Amino acid sequence: MEPIHFIYLCPAVAILALIYAYMKAAWVKKQDEGTDRMKMIGGWIADGAMAFLGREYKVLVIFVIAVAILLGVSNQMVGAEQNTNGLIALSFVLGAFCSGLAGYFGMKTATKANIRTASAARKGLNEALQVAFAGGSVMGLSVVGLALTGMGALFILYTNLYPASASDTNVMNLVLNIISGFSLGASSIALFARVGGGIYTKAADVGADLVGKVEAGIPEDHPLNPATIADNVGDNVGDVAGMGADLFESYIGAIISSMILGAAWFGGLNAVSPGAGMNGVYLPLAIAVIGIVASIIGFFFVRTKEGGNPQAGLNMGTFGAGALMVIGTVIAIKILLPAGGITVENFVTGETNVYTWWGISIAVIAGLAAGIAIGVLTEYYTATFKKPVGTIVEASKTGPATTVIQGIAVGMNSTTFPIFVIGIAIILAYEFAGLYGIALSALGMLSTTAIQLATDAYGPIADNAGGVAEMSRLGRDIRSRTDKLDAVGNTTAAIGKGFAIGSAALTALALTAAFLTKMQGKVDIDAANPYVLVGLLIGCMLPFRFSAMAMVAVGKAAQDMIQEVRRQFREIPELRPALTAAQKAESEEREPNEEEKKIIQAADGKAEYTQCVEISTAAAIKKMIAPGLMAVLVPVLIGLYNVDMLGGLLIGVTISGVCLAIFQANAGGAWDNSKKQVKEQGHKVWGEAYDAMHKATVTGDTVGDPFKDTSGPSLNILIKLISVVAMIIAPILYAIHFG
Repeated sequence: MEPIHFIYLCPAVAILALIYAYMKAAWVKKQDEGTDRMKMIGGWIADGAMAFLGREYKVLVIFVIAVAILLGVSNQMVGAEQNTNGLIALSFVLGAFCSGLAGYFGMKTATKANIRTASAARKGLNEALQVAFAGGSVMGLSVVGLALTGMGALFILYTNLYPASASDTNVMNLVLNIISGFSLGASSIALFARVGGGIYTKAADVGADLVGKVEAGIPEDHPLNPATIADNVGDNVGDVAGMGADLFESYIGAIISSMILGAAWFGGLNAVSPGAGMNGVYLPLAIAVIGIVASIIGFFFVRTKEGGNPQAGLNMGTFGAGALMVIGTVIAIKILLPAGGITVENFVTGETNVYTWWGISIAVIAGLAAGIAIGVLTEYYTATFKKPVGTIVEASKTGPATTVIQGIAVGMNSTTFPIFVIGIAIILAYEFAGLYGIALSALGMLSTTAIQLATDAYGPIADNAGGVAEMSRLGRDIRSRTDKLDAVGNTTAAIGKGFAIGSAALTALALTAAFLTKMQGKVDIDAANPYVLVGLLIGCMLPFRFSAMAMVAVGKAAQDMIQEVRRQFREIPELRPALTAAQKAESEEREPNEEEKKIIQAADGKAEYTQCVEISTAAAIKKMIAPGLMAVLVPVLIGLYNVDMLGGLLIGVTISGVCLAIFQANAGGAWDNSKKQVKEQGHKVWGEAYDAMHKATVTGDTVGDPFKDTSGPSLNILIKLISVVAMIIAPILYAIHFG
């Protein structure tokens, strides 16, 4: 197939993914919703989640319009001399719209899947797994479907507006510069969604944990806990919509940076195979298409049996999709690139290198292998009954302080091997395919985003199902099934964060290379240059500043949440005796007796859930703005002052951000699972010491909550957004400084 015709496959396959997502959503909707009480609880969660999303999007619309106007005017003023024009504003708006729409679709289905998963758990473990995974798959398919539909449509539109792009590398660069606005739109929405969702979910989670579990002695999902609905809403806005936006922009960033670097291969490809000059641009689209098809096939392999391990079922689908993607990608590379190799000049070193089709295949496979390796390492450092989590459990015997100290140490230790893995992937990709290979390596890691994100979004659905089961009083047997799904969900979430961090490192490096390409060799990243050194220092500082802003926001919102929950426990008459009855049953590991049930039922519906939902919503909307604006404005201001300093900033923020993100994500995950391990392992063994160990690990988990679900994951987007902004404004900076 001629490459110019191949590009029409992109939106076609993307639309296929969206159709499949619709079928999955329709199937989920048909499943049994359970009891009337389950329906009522599910309605509260869904209403809270969609209300937050609506308020968040109203704020983001203002931001999108303002940035679109600035982008359109500034790029139109620079004009064709710098291969750009005002159409970049259209790309930006469409990127923001598609990212927001993917979050809406994913969360809409997730809030339907939670009660249906709890209901299915009454039948069996596999039935519950199928519903939860189907709900998560809508998020995964919506992300890749809307990403490739939007970008594919823009590519077709602009290549038809500029037909010479098929044969002229300068015109193709113009097209790609305009399309890169799509990536900026996606990145902008992602940062606000991740930060806002993270603040929301952790404010609620901390309040539910500290007052409900530690002070009141009841489960965090108990219906008497006023923060429990806000906590369950937070799982959706943080870990479904937030994570979806995160991988949406990583996916788009990897594709666009690969296409920009692939355009530099025009001369080398044409010299070997006349007419094949643009195949380097089309290859990333081919890999994305293959990844979608492989992911859809992988969905059919996800299943388990009663008493089995849901993780094994999820792994079967993920690894199966990865294997199919590798086979398809190698075939595509062999078809699109000449067998004799391509001679390309490296604009960084000035050397001429020869790259082969099999070397480029190694670059892609290295990225995928690195993603899997980081996921495995993440699982080791965060999973229950592994040595790192075991050390935290041991430390919890002596109280919260040692629990926190050991968790920090585990997080710091966990950065070592992932950094080695990322470094090996970068070197392999560069040696075999240059900077283009690094970009393709990032795309290789993200090519099966549909199924990776499906397994990740499955986690909060399973977590919500446990909350619904607890609030609906379905019994300990049903809760044990949802807990099993939830435990796997924590691991899949940790692995998903590992993929997101690894892809962020490679994508940010590829975007930096695209920035350097657009600057036409005018940026010299030499650490001996004081401007570069200052840029490196500022870049290394930004992730710490950003993390502090996010954690302070969580802390302040959590304080308000704690005060509100305490107020309700103190002032609502029916809650106090009900709490006493629930505490007694919980401490004796039994269902409440008839008298206790009457007392608890008398308090049913008395907790003011909406007050807690409003606290989280208001805090998230208010506090997400400053970190988002910082990420957008800093690279612009630095670039206007000195482009070498901006180059140093990009390297500094990537190095610091990746290490800090790994540390925070893994420390938080390890604290979370140490709490679960103590509950599973300790509560009959340790006797009276159990309470002290439990409270110590709850404290550790509370410290780790903003680490793993707010500031840590948001750093992935920070480093990519700063790189995307630099890439977008490169033509303007070139015109200002060198025009």
